Amino acid sequence: MKKILNIIIISSIVLACSNEDKEQSIEDIVATKDIKTIQTKKDELVNEQLIIAQKIKQLDEQIKELSPDRNIPLITTITTKAEEFKHYLELQGSVETKKNVVITPEMPGILTKVYVKEGDRVVKGQLLAQIDDGGLSQQIASLQIQADLAKTTFDRQSRLWDQKIGSEIQYLQAKSTFESAVESVNQLKQQLAKSNIRAPFTGVVDDVITEQGNVVAAGQTQLIRIVNLDDMYIQTDVPESYITSIVDGKEVEVMFPVLGKTLKSSIRQTGNFINPANRTFKVEIAVPNKNRTIKPNLTARLKINDYTSDKAILIPQSIISENASAEQYVYVLKEKVEGKAVANQVVITTGKTQGDKIEVLSGLNENDELIVEGARSVKNLQTVKIKN
Repeated sequence: MKKILNIIIISSIVLACSNEDKEQSIEDIVATKDIKTIQTKKDELVNEQLIIAQKIKQLDEQIKELSPDRNIPLITTITTKAEEFKHYLELQGSVETKKNVVITPEMPGILTKVYVKEGDRVVKGQLLAQIDDGGLSQQIASLQIQADLAKTTFDRQSRLWDQKIGSEIQYLQAKSTFESAVESVNQLKQQLAKSNIRAPFTGVVDDVITEQGNVVAAGQTQLIRIVNLDDMYIQTDVPESYITSIVDGKEVEVMFPVLGKTLKSSIRQTGNFINPANRTFKVEIAVPNKNRTIKPNLTARLKINDYTSDKAILIPQSIISENASAEQYVYVLKEKVEGKAVANQVVITTGKTQGDKIEVLSGLNENDELIVEGARSVKNLQTVKIKN
């Protein structure tokens, strides 16, 4: 090998020196402007070039014979290891709350008073607005007088009946008249209560839809929207194929693209009904909202942990090849000695993927050394040289 290198070096020096002489002689020849002299010199140089190319070829052939490592492919490797693997199902959902209500009146009439404005925080049972009762208050007052009289009559008749004075029919009539009057008063009071619009739960007035002075219809006119942001959740549809793996308590990673916010949560409820239209079932994911930045109908991206393995072997998908039988395989090194090894083709069975990694279910063991760079060009049982 050293002799060959010396020959190459000497040849290069001689060629360089001769080139310098030829450059000068060429200038002289060109200066003669004699076409025959110029053509002759050109033919000489072409012949010399062919001779040099032939010599270089002979040297290359000899180098190949003396350097067998020249044909061995260079590769890089990784070593397999068992690690925790969590696979996530990626879905999209929207934020909802069960306490997002538009209040409508229970009785028709004129909206005489609105006691709240947008942004006000209200408590359950607080009076929000009032509808004209249409004279119910006066009717109750009149009936209350009659009920009071019926009560007095019944009390007196009851004392007489206790003393065995009077007939039983008189006692029963007085009792019936009193109870009927009380019932009439209660019915009108219940009707009158419908003229008062009260908060169904504690929350914030999000929108006052109808201003006071407008005529409202029972069960139709929208008055006020109240929202409570404390109990928020995300609802999404999950394909039925995940019905055994997506269950209550499963870990969920929630990302809100608009807010640039990511948080951890879990599934609090899974649906028991599969929608026949799209073959999905609903799940609810609880969303903590202490600072109240998360609003109803906000879009969320979900990563639901549907599969976990404590000791999984993960490899890059890019090093996997497939044979004519549609079997997947990789190359595992064996007989490793002094930076060289033999590439052994191993058929594997793969499972779920996550990013650019894939889980190997069978075919590999922990601490196997796999070919990474050069895996596509290596042949089975070929000797390789390890670059890393």
